Amino acid sequence: MATLLQAIVGLGNPGPRYEYTRHNAGYWLLDRLAADFGASFRTEKKMRGELASVAIGGQKVWLLKPDTFVNRSGESVQALTSYYRLAPESVLLVYDELDLEAGDLRFKADGGHGGHNGLRDIFSRTGQRSFPRLRIGIGHPGHRDQVTGYVLGRPSAVDRRAIEEAMDKALQLIPQYVNGEWEKATHQLHTDMRGSAGRETS
Repeated sequence: MATLLQAIVGLGNPGPRYEYTRHNAGYWLLDRLAADFGASFRTEKKMRGELASVAIGGQKVWLLKPDTFVNRSGESVQALTSYYRLAPESVLLVYDELDLEAGDLRFKADGGHGGHNGLRDIFSRTGQRSFPRLRIGIGHPGHRDQVTGYVLGRPSAVDRRAIEEAMDKALQLIPQYVNGEWEKATHQLHTDMRGSAGRETS
């Protein structure tokens, strides 16, 4: 895959009530990325979210945090892709993943929504599914009836540290994704994750 990345969208819920919750992992990563490049988010009503731009490896990249709440993320993504005429393959979606342990991190080129309501809404509103994704593991509460309270709750100190350490690795690889080096970056990411898991269990 040689598509250059033109935008990164971090999913989450707006407002201080949700700021440090598991469902806002996408927001966390974008906030750190913007800070690394000295960028500031501004509210853009036409994008239904907060928008910033950074230059990574000479490439301009839009950073978007939808303020529509996770379940309606498609409104914001559809506005962004339509306004800037972005192909879905050039827009990286970053979000929390129940099916990965806290601190695990995986890249996925395309596919289904896997039960994530934010992705479900994005696919429905844009009519596209070929968005690349960065899935941030938050762990699972153990029973589906506990999922809502779990994702809207804050992770333990141990889990938060694991998530932030995983994000450190992701931020190091973002420039490769931006420049279209998808396979190289993904191989490095998944190798790092396997190494981390091995150290934790040794």
